[in-house]
Amino acid sequence: MPCSSTPRILADPATSATEGRVVWAPARSLWVGGMTLAALTLAPAYVTPGAVALFLATSAVTLCAGHSIGLHRLLIHRSFSAPLWVERLLVYLGTLVGMAGPFGMVQLHDTRDWAQRQAACHPLHAHGAGFLRDAWWQMHSRLVLAHPPRFVPEAALARDPFLAGLEATWMAQQLPWAVLFYGIGGMPWLVWGIPVRIAVGLTGHWLVGHLTHRRGPQGWVVDGTAVQGHDLPAAALVTFGEAWHGNHHAWPESARLGLEPGQHDPGWWVLLALRRLGLVWDLKQPVDLEPRVGLRRLGPAGATR
Repeated sequence: MPCSSTPRILADPATSATEGRVVWAPARSLWVGGMTLAALTLAPAYVTPGAVALFLATSAVTLCAGHSIGLHRLLIHRSFSAPLWVERLLVYLGTLVGMAGPFGMVQLHDTRDWAQRQAACHPLHAHGAGFLRDAWWQMHSRLVLAHPPRFVPEAALARDPFLAGLEATWMAQQLPWAVLFYGIGGMPWLVWGIPVRIAVGLTGHWLVGHLTHRRGPQGWVVDGTAVQGHDLPAAALVTFGEAWHGNHHAWPESARLGLEPGQHDPGWWVLLALRRLGLVWDLKQPVDLEPRVGLRRLGPAGATR
C-alpha cells in the first residue's frame, strides 16, 4: 500500500515506512551516554538542597515552557500564535532540554508522526521493541529507511537564521549556563543544573513515549493507523500535560492536551496565563479543528488496550 504524506513529510510511490535498519548514532549516543554517566556518578557526591531546587526549577522551565509549549505545541504543531520574540524565547528554552536543535526536533517528530499514520511502520517508530532495546534504539540509534520520504519544512521555518543558529550550536548552548551555575553554586549547581537535568529529561521523554505508544487508557482511536496514542494519567503533572498522548493523537493541532474534566495540563495553564498577558493568542482546541480521518470516540474514560 502506498504511503501517504503529511504537510512536511512527502512520500512518493517507492517510499516505505517499514523497510529499514537501525544503526548506532555516535553523536547522539555519546551525548546522552555522557550526560547520563555524569549524572549517575557525580549527583550523589554533590547533592545539596540548593542544587536539587535548581534542578527542579530549570527542569520545569525548560520542559514546560520550552519543550512542551515552545517546541511541541508551537514550532511543530502551530497550535497557537505568539510574537516572534516570545516564540524564539520559548524555542530557545526547549533547545536547552538537550534533546536536539529546533530543526532536528521538527524532523524527528514529523517523521515519527508520519510513520505512525501509515497502515504499518518500523518497530522503532512504533516503540515496538522490548523495554531495553527500545531505550537503546530511541536514545542511542537512528533508523535508516531504505526508501525514506522527503522532509520539506515550510520556508518560514527553513530560512529562519535564529533557528539555524540554534541548530548548529544546540549542544554548546549548555556552556553559558554551566559557567553561570558553577560560578553561583560550585560543583553541586553545575552537576544538578546540567547533566542531571538533561539525563532525567531525555530518559523521561523516552519512557513516556515508550509507555504511551503501547498501552493504557484511551478516549480516542484513529482507525487505519499503525500506532495508537494512549494516556498515562500518573505522569500528567510531571510531563506538563504531554502524558495525555491519546488526546494528542486524536487532535495533534490542539494547544490543550488535557481535554477531559480532571485531566491536568500545566502547559495549558501556562498558555492561559500568557494569553491574559497578551503574549499568545489563537489557542486552538478540538472545537476549532477538523477531526482526523478515521478518528473514533471511545468515551471520556476510555478503555485500557
